[in-house]
Amino acid sequence: MVLGLNSRTVHGIVEELASGKPDDTFLFFDDESYTYAEINAEASRVAAGLQKLGVEKGDAVAIMSSNRPEFLFAWFGLSKLGAVQVPINTAHKGELLHYLLQQSDTVALIIEAAFLERFADLYSKLPKLKSVIVLDDAGEAANVPVSALAWSKMIRNDGAYAPVEVSGADPAAMMFTSGTTGPSKAAVVPQNYQIVMGETIAKMGGYSPADRLFNALPLFHGNAQTLSTMPALISGASMVLSRRFSASSFWSDVRKHQCTEFNYIGSILSILLKAPASPDDGDNPIRVMIGAGASKSVAEAFEARFNVRLIESYGMSEIGVPLVGSAENRKFGSCGRRNPDYEIRLVDDDGVEVGPNTPGELLVRPNRSNAMMLEYYGMPEKTVEAWRDLWFHTGDYLQRDEDGFYYFVDRKKDALRRRGENISSFEVERIIGGHEAVFECAAVAAQSELGEDEVMVCITLQPGASLEPMELVAFCEERMAHFMAPRYIRILDKLPKTPTERVQKFILRQQGVTADTFDRERVAPRGGRRA
Repeated sequence: MVLGLNSRTVHGIVEELASGKPDDTFLFFDDESYTYAEINAEASRVAAGLQKLGVEKGDAVAIMSSNRPEFLFAWFGLSKLGAVQVPINTAHKGELLHYLLQQSDTVALIIEAAFLERFADLYSKLPKLKSVIVLDDAGEAANVPVSALAWSKMIRNDGAYAPVEVSGADPAAMMFTSGTTGPSKAAVVPQNYQIVMGETIAKMGGYSPADRLFNALPLFHGNAQTLSTMPALISGASMVLSRRFSASSFWSDVRKHQCTEFNYIGSILSILLKAPASPDDGDNPIRVMIGAGASKSVAEAFEARFNVRLIESYGMSEIGVPLVGSAENRKFGSCGRRNPDYEIRLVDDDGVEVGPNTPGELLVRPNRSNAMMLEYYGMPEKTVEAWRDLWFHTGDYLQRDEDGFYYFVDRKKDALRRRGENISSFEVERIIGGHEAVFECAAVAAQSELGEDEVMVCITLQPGASLEPMELVAFCEERMAHFMAPRYIRILDKLPKTPTERVQKFILRQQGVTADTFDRERVAPRGGRRA
């Protein structure tokens, strides 16, 4: 799809598609479907309704909703007004929820009725919040001490709104970071950032109007918006929106809708691989899956079993996708090569560039305007810190080989050093995660009697599984260097996580070696707990 200069905005693309192919279906959700023209009309009604409530260009409007078509209508409608979308994780509550709306200066909130009770004690603490739009029963908002309106009433209009001049340089969204080491930061991304992300992924996957993308990740997450929805729009394809990811129904949903693409994150591939094998596993319509973090063994096993092509990349909410793979030229375990839209460097702790096969922090800056975040909203000192020396510092260690392929090594703050050896917690976790009894794993540093790092792994088990710590030690020693094998092992019921499902390793580091921690260098009871 060739975009005109006036279309470097999210709503600009929607409007072009509504004009060029109005009757083609874009969205499938449950038993509903929406054409491009219908999507655009719904977005216009949202824009008109919000404008009547006083929402103006630059205003922050939060959306707290599960996956449903109205989320997309709200997102596209906000774009028409030049308002800033603030997607809120539906797991948030209490003071963190208050912090997110206060930090973003949110003036209006679009919310499902089921989440309203979480705001009961927060309205008095949010003086800038003027309007609440309830997606379901407006009666649930009877006790809301601000202007409350049912979604159905807000969109009861002809879609006519006063035009607003919006460009690709204007702020489009505030994407909150996970906040694993401190308060969550709101990365302000411009309209063109979302367009560039869509173009990048569409090119990686070779998408065309014939493709149908399966979007099962939460729309409040950047992946579902910029790496799934936007590529579908950019390529003029269609999209199936699922309420949530379900391993048990994934393949049946894909076959039902004849989906050709899916984006994976985290442990999704491993979860799907651990399901019982079926003779028809390879008989599915998926052509390509795009994601990150798949080990060589997982990638090879997944492709062989399910007859799909995996393409890996590397990205962050703040910067987009500076490293991209391709279906034609790839190496398992690599997150791809440099995206031409970016300049990148790998540097040591003194800022000196490193050579091939040497870990260094990844620094990034764009070759296209408005292709990365504009700022951390309300945090100028954090913005300057991230952009020191005119390069964005990712905080991630990577290394590249002689062919220009890059490999993720570790988060800078999670790096371990034991007996003079640098250890990647990422690699430790990846290997241990391959054990059939392990559900999740987090590797962190624990101090030894010598004052240096020792490797500690905190794991949860598959339902019904049991595991003896020494069995896990033996498993590790067969598959990793001896200095990587963990000394300490904790088997937990669950790992501490943020509402975005990121493991809060700082909590595990603070807890350190606890009474229930197995130490392979000391006499300790054998036997693991049952999950």
